[in-house]
Amino acid sequence: MSATQPTAEAVDTGAVDTGAYLARLQAFEGVSAGEPTQGPDAVNQAMIRHWVEAMGDENPVYTDEEAARAHGFPGVIAPPTMLQSWIMRGYKATAELAAARAAGRSSEGGSPADELMAVLDEGGFTSVVATNCEQQYHRPLVLGDRISVSSSIESVSPEKHTALGIGHFVTTLLNFTDQNGDPVAAMRFRILKFRPGTGKTASAS
Repeated sequence: MSATQPTAEAVDTGAVDTGAYLARLQAFEGVSAGEPTQGPDAVNQAMIRHWVEAMGDENPVYTDEEAARAHGFPGVIAPPTMLQSWIMRGYKATAELAAARAAGRSSEGGSPADELMAVLDEGGFTSVVATNCEQQYHRPLVLGDRISVSSSIESVSPEKHTALGIGHFVTTLLNFTDQNGDPVAAMRFRILKFRPGTGKTASAS
């Protein structure tokens, strides 16, 4: 893991030394994406119920104590795909961060992940799309679990030409632990930060 945190410096997109720019981006690899954070709420039945109703998932182990025990669980469990919902920072904080980025502000005390996004924004890679995620579950989450997550920037790709546009793939590795510090899950989450208007459709026209 890198001992020092890279910094976001202005990039002139009109005359970029692509080798130096890529080196700056890849200097973030292995760096913690920010302080470990604990989810605002424990795993709870109300959120699970809303989730399964929205998804149309009628598996009784998510809502019925007896059914869950009959299937070998200690009690009601959370759907595995709810993993991220237990640690999300909420709409207000997300909207404030998006507004700061849109205004070209780099928030003070921002995390290395925020700094990386700023470097990409300054390079003209201002659009973003989530491309895929891979999750690994170590045990089911049960009611009362309090989930924390720590993350690191695993990789930043060289410049890629995609249908959406020219950009860089950024992969983040997230490790989830419970209230005892024991691992419960891991996830690789990948996004594409790309220059708008540089996709194959735009090129063809």
